[in-house]
Amino acid sequence: MKRALLIFNCLLLAVGNCGGPLIMRLYFVHGGKRVWLSSWLETGGWPMIFIPLIFSYLHRRRSAALESSESANKTKLIFMKPRLFLASAVIGIITGFDDYLYAFGVARLPVSTSALIIATQLAFTAGFAYLLVKQKFTSYSINAVVLITIGGAVLALHTSGDRPAGVSPKQYIAGFLMTLAAAALYGFVLPLVELTYKKSRQRITYTLVLEIQLVLSFFATVVCTVGMLANNDFKVIPREAAEFGLGETTYYVVLACSAIAWQGFFLGAIGVIFSSSSLFSGIVIAVLLPVTEILGVIIFKEKFKAEKGVSLALNLWGFVSYFYGDIKNNKNNNLELQLHKTEATTTQISSV
Repeated sequence: MKRALLIFNCLLLAVGNCGGPLIMRLYFVHGGKRVWLSSWLETGGWPMIFIPLIFSYLHRRRSAALESSESANKTKLIFMKPRLFLASAVIGIITGFDDYLYAFGVARLPVSTSALIIATQLAFTAGFAYLLVKQKFTSYSINAVVLITIGGAVLALHTSGDRPAGVSPKQYIAGFLMTLAAAALYGFVLPLVELTYKKSRQRITYTLVLEIQLVLSFFATVVCTVGMLANNDFKVIPREAAEFGLGETTYYVVLACSAIAWQGFFLGAIGVIFSSSSLFSGIVIAVLLPVTEILGVIIFKEKFKAEKGVSLALNLWGFVSYFYGDIKNNKNNNLELQLHKTEATTTQISSV
């Protein structure tokens, strides 16, 4: 069941990780200018989480009813305790600011460039995972982090070669730095979620994971709503929709699709942490980089220069290194487990 959940959440993460940036960039390319609105859409789809939560509750109630009507009446509606609610709220507020940093970068950078910068998130995730949840490192995982970090540095050496039309050099650099800051902050959020699971003092189930995501997204959306109010975004939306390059109806479709895709991303990310670890969640996000980058080049006709190729090659090398090390480590662990079982069996036979 846990493996099935891991696969399901990886699929959610894949759809959100590839679709979210492309739809957001589509909004900016065709005349959208509201950064806080784009930030809001990253977590604004949180009401959708009520759907699986309701199904989960009805399933638990039906299962309890098979035992007795009294058990059905005692079925819990909410699992989250105050301690976990507070932690989720804090992570949500941090995520809200991370949403803004990322949207600011996407507004000023090509998707292929922002995707490569976001890949450095793996290095930040690894570092924070070591500090917060004592994630163990191997020579392969260290090699992966170093290669991906160098890939980001190579990209930084040529920061203006693919500057979009209408974006000044200062805006481009600001977008680059804000995207890097977003990668660092989300690299902190992933291990923080894992730490929250470990320190929750209650059994973590997938239903509880959905509740955590609901609270997290709600508070992130509150942060972005305050930003939208301060920036008068709500007043501008009708005018921006009328002037949108693909038409007014398409404008609202783009906003709705963006909210759905990003909710899939966040739900998939914390679901992968639940089924595996924060570092693996970071790896999955980074592994999807080539897909997002290639789609950005195809859909938006973005430039793909030599430094992007070098950065991509280093990133892919880092991913292969990590997965090879992970497979090798799992094989060694299985061999050690079999050895311990054999020794235990031999000891029992000897004692008899």
